[in-house]
Amino acid sequence: MTTGRETYHERLQTLSEASVHIHFDAFTDIDWDNPDHAIDPTDPRWVLPAADPLGGHPWYREQPLEVRARIGLWRYANIVKVGMQFENVLIRGVMDYLFALRNQNPEFRYLTHEVTEECHHTQMFQEFVNRSGADVPGGRRSFRVMSRFLPLAGSLVPESFFTGVLAGEEPIDHLQKAILRSGEDMHPLMRRLMQIHVAEEARHISFAHEFLRAKVPGFGRARKGALSIAFPLIMRVLGDVIVVPDRKTAEAIGVPHWVIKDIFWKSPEGEKLLRDLFADVRTLAEDIGLMNKASRPVWKALRIDGRPSRYRGEPSRLTV
Repeated sequence: MTTGRETYHERLQTLSEASVHIHFDAFTDIDWDNPDHAIDPTDPRWVLPAADPLGGHPWYREQPLEVRARIGLWRYANIVKVGMQFENVLIRGVMDYLFALRNQNPEFRYLTHEVTEECHHTQMFQEFVNRSGADVPGGRRSFRVMSRFLPLAGSLVPESFFTGVLAGEEPIDHLQKAILRSGEDMHPLMRRLMQIHVAEEARHISFAHEFLRAKVPGFGRARKGALSIAFPLIMRVLGDVIVVPDRKTAEAIGVPHWVIKDIFWKSPEGEKLLRDLFADVRTLAEDIGLMNKASRPVWKALRIDGRPSRYRGEPSRLTV
């Protein structure tokens, strides 16, 4: 009879082998100097698709084509910069977690594969920012300051750390999949970056889910109760860091503050998107016993409650 621990270890082995057979390099799997990948800020292929929160807003769609292209390139560059910063924090936190692992623990092999892949992602993202010519800051100043301390959670409170990993990875994965599924014309360089990122993040998200499924059910009542409250808070705070552009930066590129407020998360469409971003992790919270009388009101107060997804990656049009 297979135990829960054996099942967990088997899944880690599967993820590790997948990392060996299917992986990408930032400078061999992207032809940066291909003329088709040249970045022209006026290229209409930088216009944001309707699947992007800003791209679908009436204010944006009313702007002249050149303005939409310039804002689109800026938004892509800033999201990529935030992604680079987040994955930098993730790498440092994972290495902190790995430092004290016992010999023979299969988490070591898988997570070092993940760190290797995330290093390539940071190179890929920063190369795009450099070539875009957009001097974007990425995350908010508060996040950039806290990034000095967040990796310590890797060893101190690993369940909160890997919850934070999901809080950063799930929203951007959701948005990138929606954009790729939309079929709208987009710049081939950005499409290639998204394809690589989505392909490898599938493993990284799977690991975080499996890690929490394996560890959390065995926690004592107090530790599990504390995590049930912290879980939605971490999701909302880090989700906003990843998805919501900094107000000053947005205004500098010409996007009014009222538009940002409307999109994130005041309009009916914004409210729906906010809930959709966390459908998969609501399923996880239900499955591992983190949805209870104390935590459900927190999810609701943060406006990220709703129906759990029926399966991971369920398109948002169904998660209403």
